[in-house]
Amino acid sequence: MPLTPLALLLLPGTAAAHGLLDGHLHLNERVPLLLSALLLGAAWLLYILGCRKVRPHGREALWMHLAMIITVLAVFGPIDDWAETSTSLHMVQHMLFMIVIAPLWALARPLPQWRAVLGGWMAPVSNAILRSGRYPVALAMLHGAMIWVWHTPSLYMLALDNTWWHAIEHACFLFSAWLFWWSCLRANPRQVPHALMAILLTLMHTGLLGALLTFGNTTFYGESRDLADQQLAGLLMWVPGSLVYLLAAGWISWRWLTRIWRRQAREGVEDSL
Repeated sequence: MPLTPLALLLLPGTAAAHGLLDGHLHLNERVPLLLSALLLGAAWLLYILGCRKVRPHGREALWMHLAMIITVLAVFGPIDDWAETSTSLHMVQHMLFMIVIAPLWALARPLPQWRAVLGGWMAPVSNAILRSGRYPVALAMLHGAMIWVWHTPSLYMLALDNTWWHAIEHACFLFSAWLFWWSCLRANPRQVPHALMAILLTLMHTGLLGALLTFGNTTFYGESRDLADQQLAGLLMWVPGSLVYLLAAGWISWRWLTRIWRRQAREGVEDSL
């Protein structure tokens, strides 16, 4: 894979930039960072090895490598340090997880490659993920719960103050968003109405949270935080996030209608014969 050397260079370098090897970090603070780096690196390496056994379709490999590069930069890059003091940059990080990385993972469909390497160890997990994809609305509600819970002031500040909870917060956003986008972007024709409902639900509640942050007249996350910065964070969730959900709904609808038109065209040709 052409991006493999870049992946191997990025992972240790960005982890060090995040403070994994910095002297000011205590051992307890280094462990979640190290575990996160190892998990991402292992997932990436297993995918690369799996590509040798199961060849990805189309641009799936490109989406996967791009998603992993953005993940490494978002988790270990300077944006994570800036997010400790800036609500808007914290929101940028969250939006990268939820509307950039997660849909790219869904489009990449890495499960066959991971299964090819892990074999029976991966089967229960992959089967559970595939079964959950039949319920887009339920996964949208799960993802929505993660968004609202981790944006409550108490848990928001807890994630900033504790690296263990910070890693758990990131995992909640990434995994729930991946399941949500998997169920919507990979929906079969019968599930498309449910997928569109799931996207509409997510569009509405994230827009509401963005509006609350935008029009709030006090800082929700500590007096040291700038109110204007919080309002910018709300706009980032509200406007770019809404555009992504609308574009996704349009793409799903277009694919759905295209399939219907093609089926009707085939049926018309058969009737004429």
